[in-house]
Amino acid sequence: MPSLKERDREVNWHPYTQMKTADDIIPIVKGKGVYLFDDTGKKYIDAVSSWWVTLHGHANPYIARKISEQLNTLEQVIFAGFTHEPATRLSEKLLQLLPDNQGKVFYSDNGSTAVEVALKMSIQYINNQGEKKTKILAFKNAYHGDTFGAMAVSGRGTWTQPFSEMLFEVVFIDTPTSENWESIQSQITNIADEVVCFIFEPLIQGAAGMLMYEAENLVRLMKLCRKSGILMIQDEVFTGFGRTGEFFAAGHLSEKPDIMCFSKGLTGGTLPMGITTCTNGIYNAFLSDDQSKTLFHGHSFTANPLSCTAALASMDLLLKPETQKNIRRITEQHSQFSQRLKEHESFENIRQTGTIIAWEIKTVYETSYFNAIGKVFYKEFLERGILIRPLGNTMYLVPPYCITAEELEFVYKNIIEVAEKLTATPIVHVYI
Repeated sequence: MPSLKERDREVNWHPYTQMKTADDIIPIVKGKGVYLFDDTGKKYIDAVSSWWVTLHGHANPYIARKISEQLNTLEQVIFAGFTHEPATRLSEKLLQLLPDNQGKVFYSDNGSTAVEVALKMSIQYINNQGEKKTKILAFKNAYHGDTFGAMAVSGRGTWTQPFSEMLFEVVFIDTPTSENWESIQSQITNIADEVVCFIFEPLIQGAAGMLMYEAENLVRLMKLCRKSGILMIQDEVFTGFGRTGEFFAAGHLSEKPDIMCFSKGLTGGTLPMGITTCTNGIYNAFLSDDQSKTLFHGHSFTANPLSCTAALASMDLLLKPETQKNIRRITEQHSQFSQRLKEHESFENIRQTGTIIAWEIKTVYETSYFNAIGKVFYKEFLERGILIRPLGNTMYLVPPYCITAEELEFVYKNIIEVAEKLTATPIVHVYI
């Protein structure tokens, strides 16, 4: 009988993968806590939370039990004209944790669509009030998803090039620093009357290579947008639910966005779901006897009861004192490890925000997603039973909150060992 790996090769097309040159796929048959187990019984520490989604570890028994109970009660119902307890309770609970200007919750099914909803809300909000604005602001190097609207407000490059002529115009600005502030201020002021909204990843541009910037500079930019009448969309798809050390990156900011986007850790990585929240002022602009002012957006699985239940269970775990203690402990361990990284000649640009730590492998070649040194390190870590998926020559750790101090130290130890081994290997010097 064909193996799972062989069967997969016959039928599956994997994301962000050049299938012609890809290495053999690893069949995973089980997950438990911080570990993934393949079909040979080998286990791997999931140090990137399976694309940044798994907050409390794999197959968490509390979340599984809650989903199972809900599955025997109500698995799905159309959310147009109906409601149910898990969705209403989740909205109530989430709004209690968000900035106090957030008043309404709109459900979708992933991060990209949460962004699509936010963009449509912003544009139609302006339209419903009879205003004429067409421009959207976003950061250079941004990543907001892979649907067309989300691609349009993401940094343009190899990923978006085939669709470049089909994406709407966006004004891209630099992330703010004290040095470039006057230039950014001038750029925005000159077009403010034409700008619908500004969409941004707060504090960390994840897919761009874990690029980090200061909260105080973002606050200054948000104040300018508020003064200029520009709506603000805060994309917390990655940064939400404790990743930055606060419940949300919003906890680091004194200014409040108009719209917020969530996914990834929303359900603890258990089931897909997206959420877009907004102020009551935005919501009220859609209330009308004129049916054309309705927000015409929805998904078959909008506010799916199972996903809502998973999110509620994940939030229960997130709010537990022991989880908050783990987040603080991981943050402190990363801080200590960053000092060790700074002492190693193979690494540079070490940076950290909460439970996220990142650095570059030094290379004479261009720093980019396609830098091949990342693959060399990736394979070596897999051999050692650790899942770390570099973004080119950018390495990072985004571990589940259940990882122990000993398990995290094992990851750190192997990072140093792999660097020392590979920098002594002639083939690696092609890249370094």
